[in-house]
Amino acid sequence: MQAVGRAFGHNFTLEYGDVGGISIDRHGTPLTDGVRELATSADAVLFGAVGGPKWDDPSAPTRPEDGLLALRAHLNVFANIRPVKVYPELTDSSVLKPHVLEGVDMVVVRELTGGLYYAQPKGRTQTPQGIVGVDTMRYSESEIERVLRVGFELARGRRGKLTSVDKANVLETSRLWRATATRLADEYPDVELEHALVDACAMQIVLRPASYDVIVAENTFGDILTDEAAILAASMGLLPSASLSGVPEAGARTPGFYEPIHGTAPDIAGQGIANPCGSILSAAMMLRYSLGLTEEAAAVDRAVQTVLEQGYRTADIATAGDAATGTTQMGDLVANAIG
Repeated sequence: MQAVGRAFGHNFTLEYGDVGGISIDRHGTPLTDGVRELATSADAVLFGAVGGPKWDDPSAPTRPEDGLLALRAHLNVFANIRPVKVYPELTDSSVLKPHVLEGVDMVVVRELTGGLYYAQPKGRTQTPQGIVGVDTMRYSESEIERVLRVGFELARGRRGKLTSVDKANVLETSRLWRATATRLADEYPDVELEHALVDACAMQIVLRPASYDVIVAENTFGDILTDEAAILAASMGLLPSASLSGVPEAGARTPGFYEPIHGTAPDIAGQGIANPCGSILSAAMMLRYSLGLTEEAAAVDRAVQTVLEQGYRTADIATAGDAATGTTQMGDLVANAIG
């Protein structure tokens, strides 16, 4: 952010707060009221990661992840956006063959607040036949419409294709989802809408990933598809995400929550070898969606591309014989390339 400020004449005010394990250790809770207030007053939130073996106790009254979920809920974010771009320089580092990865540049939009994860009734009960577990799949038309609009708007600013994912052959919520997408398509004549069953989409993401532009899905389907799509890139350390509380529009400011998709990676913590690009590209998304600074966001994207083109690699994307670049050096290289 400081490099962007210097290059474009901005003065960003950065404030910091504890969330997750460090907050449990310091304050006895994964999210304090003070951090809630700090996040509410900010234009955007750029997040790190939570969790680790130290706090991995299923019997604990609270866990680091509780702080993350509470903060997302507090900020009323409902659409998670995960871009997946395969850099030509890194096709040899992926688990898939280079010809499959050629031209991959997609965005997966996941609904965050409804569906099986949140709808009621939910729980386990004892019956004469044994314990019964219940989760409810529920969506309202308005919940579906707002996340679909995010997908349509993103597609409008990209290649103009939206894939709406459902299971309309068996689920009532998916039939409502498909009907809502079809209705909204009339408002976006410049966007090509296609419907896909989630199982078919999951297969095609591996077989023909470059055929996708923007994918939008409900919570459970989106959770699975976003993790699957992440394998297309050479490393999860490269991938950013944004969670928005409104529909993004070009040049407008939409409150949001930004974080790399990777976790805390405790196995390499403190070694200075983690890939910072996921966090850097998350900051670029923040510039674009929450601060309305599209030119600055593009400059950050280009800087990452430039550094990769120059051959610099952190350990997670280095191939045999490559000299790995450390976390700090990689961050400095990207910062110096912004302009």
